[in-house]
Amino acid sequence: MPKDAPPRWDRRMQQRLARGEAAALGELYDRFAALVHSQAHRMLDDEDAADQVTREVFGYVWENPEAYDPKHGPMRSWVARLTHRQAVRRLRGAHGEAEGAEAEAEAWSEELEHRVLKATAAARADYIVASMPAPLRAALELAYVQRRDYRQAASDLGVTGDEARRRLRLGLQLLSTANTRPSADSAPPGYGPTP
Repeated sequence: MPKDAPPRWDRRMQQRLARGEAAALGELYDRFAALVHSQAHRMLDDEDAADQVTREVFGYVWENPEAYDPKHGPMRSWVARLTHRQAVRRLRGAHGEAEGAEAEAEAWSEELEHRVLKATAAARADYIVASMPAPLRAALELAYVQRRDYRQAASDLGVTGDEARRRLRLGLQLLSTANTRPSADSAPPGYGPTP
């Protein structure tokens, strides 16, 4: 299989959606709904709006499965990109309805930019964690989700303390890149600038 070929699951899912298999949409929803909702909620800071964006994204995927191009990256990235675009549209729509002085519009524009950058960094962090090697991800989960120190994490993982520290350090180094503005060449698929 060529290096840049999409995973088999992505190709099969697109084919199933194109055939109109409702079960495929259910499977896709089960796999990505949490990603879509959390990304929309981060951008919009509104539970109802995040719910609406989630419905809109999966509605779009159901009606337009051919819009996914496996050559441009995994389906997860495509769904995340759709979520980002829909949330930005919603934010811009709210901005367009707002009335007031030019200073208020400028402040709103800065807030919008801040929200988008924050959500993009969070989405990049999600992507980085999901794509990092399992040993690094497991060490980070033990340390930051389960609140284990490196010695406890080493014991749980069956590795030395030095190895646990190394995994944590590498995982954190990877995560630290989430807050940097990526260039078009270095962005993970779906999280860089949109064309």
